[in-house]
Amino acid sequence: MNRLKERYVNEIVPSLIKKHNYTTIMEVPKLEKIVINMGVGDATGNSKLMEAAVKDLELISGQKPVITKARKSIAGFKVREGQAIGCKVTLRGNNMYNFMDKLVSIGLPRVRDFRGVSPKAFDGRGNYTLGIKEQLIFSEIEYDNVVKVRGMDIVFVTTAKSNEEAYDLLSELGIPFRK
Repeated sequence: MNRLKERYVNEIVPSLIKKHNYTTIMEVPKLEKIVINMGVGDATGNSKLMEAAVKDLELISGQKPVITKARKSIAGFKVREGQAIGCKVTLRGNNMYNFMDKLVSIGLPRVRDFRGVSPKAFDGRGNYTLGIKEQLIFSEIEYDNVVKVRGMDIVFVTTAKSNEEAYDLLSELGIPFRK
């Protein structure tokens, strides 16, 4: 069992039950999945950029990414319908906990001038979105092999009913929120 999942079961669940007065263990919010999305808008002119982004995302997540395609044509962005414009990975189970552990203990501390993540990025339904400016914070990415520095969105989908419950869950799991 993953060390973060073990901590969730043994420490976090009891503390959340105490804090929010849940009657059953099934009411306690849990992390459902983590979706990592990388937009590659400039891949419209160069397919090598898309391949590099897919390779980077695969190294970071340990899972093969899905290439996302444009739903509509937008002339202003020179995008046609069906054109590859990004890639994403959905992590669940052990992969999800491994990635979360890696993000909190290795990734975020490597961000320059890091003062914590914003506590305002909740969507009202208990999900949290975190934007990262460069993929270099992950130890799997070698600086010399990077074709282009690009950011990504990481969405934490929880079963929490409110932002407060999700905030408590994610801060217990180790996400360093700004005070």
